[in-house]
Amino acid sequence: MLLVEDDSRISDPLVRVLDAEGFVVHHVGTGRGAIDEVARCRPDLVLLDLTLPDIDGLDVCRRLRDDDPTLPIVMLTARSEEMDVIVGLGAGADDYVAKPFRLAELVARLHARLRVAGQQVEASAPGPLIGAGIELHPDSRRCFVVDGAPGDVGEVELTSKEFDLLELLMSAPGLTHRRDEIMSRVWDENWWGSTRTLDTHVSTLRKKILDRSDPPTKIVTVRGVGFRFAPDALVSADPDAGVASSGAIG
Repeated sequence: MLLVEDDSRISDPLVRVLDAEGFVVHHVGTGRGAIDEVARCRPDLVLLDLTLPDIDGLDVCRRLRDDDPTLPIVMLTARSEEMDVIVGLGAGADDYVAKPFRLAELVARLHARLRVAGQQVEASAPGPLIGAGIELHPDSRRCFVVDGAPGDVGEVELTSKEFDLLELLMSAPGLTHRRDEIMSRVWDENWWGSTRTLDTHVSTLRKKILDRSDPPTKIVTVRGVGFRFAPDALVSADPDAGVASSGAIG
């Protein structure tokens, strides 16, 4: 979860308590830091103070809610008037905890909000991700090549990390994912090793999904940044063509 609180007298003990309760807590002290952190790696929940030094917490909440309608947001603030509560919930917050607060109540509310979010995700099982001649099924974790030479079409066996990597890229087609973001989300948020393993997985994955172009057109390398998935890459039906054409369909 992400804690957005600029007062260290509150954030420091709160992080310790939440850590002890089993939460993995990332802490930032500004609104801009919150927006950037959520964009970098989506947390399970945001605990957001309204009084921040750079951007008003209400504006931060609106921005986060516009970018991700399903992100759980709990506001943490000294404002407790009824109108403030209404405005806060109207800005997109899922819950509202006023200072001073009892830690036990706060922890209970956070767990409750995470349970609700989990139930919503479970209720809406993800559909297949489709693009560039690939069909990925997150629910059954199966991958199919659906366009290509007759001998190439069919199910593709992916390792767990290859599947997670392809799912991440296909879930946001056209969006460039930074290398450190991919390592954090597919491998581990505390990954400190070389990103060379990422290059190896991308290379192997390209071969499996028939990304034969030079340069590749399905999983596109953005030099110095990372990778993006191009859903409209055209597929060459000739396995010996060497370079497949690319462009927009329709």
